Amino acid sequence: MNIGKSSLLLIFLWSGAVSAQQYQANWNSIDSRPIPQWYNDAKFGIFIHWGVYSVPSWAPTENVGVYGKYAEWYWYRLKEKSDSSNPFWVFHQKTYGSRVRYQDFAKDFTAAMFDPDQWAELFKQAGAKYVVLTSKHHDGFCLWPSAQSWNWNSMDIGPHQDLAGALTNAVRKKGLHMGFYYSLYEWFNPLYHKNVSQYVDQHMIPQMKDLVTRYKPDILWTDGEWEHTSDVWKSTQFLAWLYNESPVKKNVVVNDRWGSETRSAHGGFYTAEYNYVSGNKERGDSVSHHKWEECQAIGGSFGYNRHETLKDYSTPGQLIATLVRTVSNGGNLLLDIGPTADGRIPVIMQQRLMAMGNWLKVNGDAIYSSRPWWNNPNKRDSSQLYTIRGKNLYLICLQWPSKEIQVRGLTSNENPSVTLLGLDKKVNARYHNGVLLIDIPKVTPGMIAAPYAFVFKITNAFQ
Repeated sequence: MNIGKSSLLLIFLWSGAVSAQQYQANWNSIDSRPIPQWYNDAKFGIFIHWGVYSVPSWAPTENVGVYGKYAEWYWYRLKEKSDSSNPFWVFHQKTYGSRVRYQDFAKDFTAAMFDPDQWAELFKQAGAKYVVLTSKHHDGFCLWPSAQSWNWNSMDIGPHQDLAGALTNAVRKKGLHMGFYYSLYEWFNPLYHKNVSQYVDQHMIPQMKDLVTRYKPDILWTDGEWEHTSDVWKSTQFLAWLYNESPVKKNVVVNDRWGSETRSAHGGFYTAEYNYVSGNKERGDSVSHHKWEECQAIGGSFGYNRHETLKDYSTPGQLIATLVRTVSNGGNLLLDIGPTADGRIPVIMQQRLMAMGNWLKVNGDAIYSSRPWWNNPNKRDSSQLYTIRGKNLYLICLQWPSKEIQVRGLTSNENPSVTLLGLDKKVNARYHNGVLLIDIPKVTPGMIAAPYAFVFKITNAFQ
């Protein structure tokens, strides 16, 4: 049979269209989509909680009963109980008076000192590969000119700026991936309380589609899912659109917060919060090799809390240890900052980010594009962790080793080549009865290029 070139082209195009994955609006289909590789390679991102709650910027620094210590929950906590047992109400009445409403704070959310280029440069210097901004928290206030949130967005009131758009442009100019946090529910939206189905159809889904089509984010990080199942939120319908039709269908990454039943079960990567051992067990203990992400703030609150003191902030060493533990167990770290209402990133947060960036400049080979050593036969040691890149093994010590290191389970037949990253000389090492023995190099403090954690690179550790 003689087939012309035009017919062959049509057949090729048709077969390509048929073979292209089309995701259906059910979890079996949605969950079959692989997580884009860029996200698994990135390892470290910056979370940003910024909004009207940044004006009062207050929460207890210790958990107080049911009230918690998240400053971004200020409005909700005010409404819970207006008496002396509620620390939020006591602070509010003393500082602003009982007649001041949360909505009145919007005019003071000015972002007057917001410099998106300075923010983006800081994130790059910190070694982050992606950024996730709270486009809308549970109070419903949007950081972009959302038609669904008239007069309750950053263009209509307060900054009178498209904050999401400005930061997106700045972050992408630095070569980083940009994403958005989005709360499915809103505490006090009348439509939400009157008719959830109408809220989803007329408010939530149009708003999310606007966010996606307008800014083309690489991450959509949803939250506030717990009040209803994914069927009520129509999550699989939205995700089918996101994966099949949206302008970000190839590269977008989502999390697992799409319904009261979906965490660590459905969606994209699984989420943990202030606990790198998601599900109360380390991911390395074969709970699941599914991609996951730890999120936590540098302080105790995600939103800026001016009540916090130095003791409430993690040290650089603690943050780097969290990054290493998370990555070595197959996760990414999404580290949160809380800018002030006028758009400044507190200096202590800048210092912590720069400390992480300085460490990553020396030791990033052990983090970026690495993979966990899932079948690690060595005895678990919380101060010695491992990652793999290709044939190379990275031993990350959270404390300077006091004695010879023994590493089992290597499969290379080549002579070992061990280096300490940041130290311009080889480290003595040898095999004995199948065990790699690494001598601890004699160094002075000035020879260590990056403190807090020390990385031994074992070249060609595996065949």
